Amino acid sequence: MKWDTLEEEPCSLSRTVAVVGDRWTLLILRECFLRVRRFEAFQSSLQITRHLLSERLKKLVRFGILRRVPYSEAPKRYEYILTQKGLDLYPVIMAMVHWGDTHMGDERGRPLLHEHKSCGKQFDPVMVCSECGEPLHAKQVHVHAGPGRRGADAA
Repeated sequence: MKWDTLEEEPCSLSRTVAVVGDRWTLLILRECFLRVRRFEAFQSSLQITRHLLSERLKKLVRFGILRRVPYSEAPKRYEYILTQKGLDLYPVIMAMVHWGDTHMGDERGRPLLHEHKSCGKQFDPVMVCSECGEPLHAKQVHVHAGPGRRGADAA
């Protein structure tokens, strides 16, 4: 598998990694979910070079994860807003945050706490079965070939 052909692989994870699988893109997405929208704010928060940030934002726009919305005409400036496709990455980001809180934390505790607006409680993200609502664990899931699989190799 080559990095530049991952988006063509018959594997949903490979195609996803092709779009969001590098560290800067994941950190940009984190900032988006923290309501950062402007180029200068991304750059200031992440301490990323202008060139690298520009390339990652262009890629996220090209793949429909962010949309570019002008907020100033002179000079022309844009905000980057999560699309529905981008918002659909929230469970992925939250799963990574939870893993980091659980396995990479230190004695100071979690750097951010998440509160569910509806009930007002702090929470941990939990993945559940869409059919029965039970929590999902790796040892309790069987994987079967789907209609998008090609050839005999498992993705």
